[in-house]
Amino acid sequence: MASVFSKIISREIPGYIIAEDDRFIAFLDVFPLVIGHALVVPKKEIDYLYDLEDKDLGDINVFAKKIAIALKKAIPCKRIGVAVIGLEVPHAHIHLVPMQNVGDINFSKPKIKVSEATMIETLQKIQSFL
Repeated sequence: MASVFSKIISREIPGYIIAEDDRFIAFLDVFPLVIGHALVVPKKEIDYLYDLEDKDLGDINVFAKKIAIALKKAIPCKRIGVAVIGLEVPHAHIHLVPMQNVGDINFSKPKIKVSEATMIETLQKIQSFL
């Protein structure tokens, strides 16, 4: 069964897609910890990030770096936090989270609700820095 991320990749369901190439895609998390919380995902459906081949693991991090740089320019923050959790969706992914403090990347706290207008505005702002 295709993961929710595979359905975004194939456009079966909508996503706020920041950027993509032939192997990777980045999009805004619709259940974010903070505004601008993004996910970087391999298009190949594989459950765990560290099950990726070495080249793919290196390349996804280079792809994520480009997204993180644009994200930091778009969202005022001290750092872009990086996390690999992988428990909720069985498809490898990297979380990029704009942070003012360490609490901003606490996955046990409730997710925030963000309006569609804010999601679109955030998406466009991030894309403007790519």
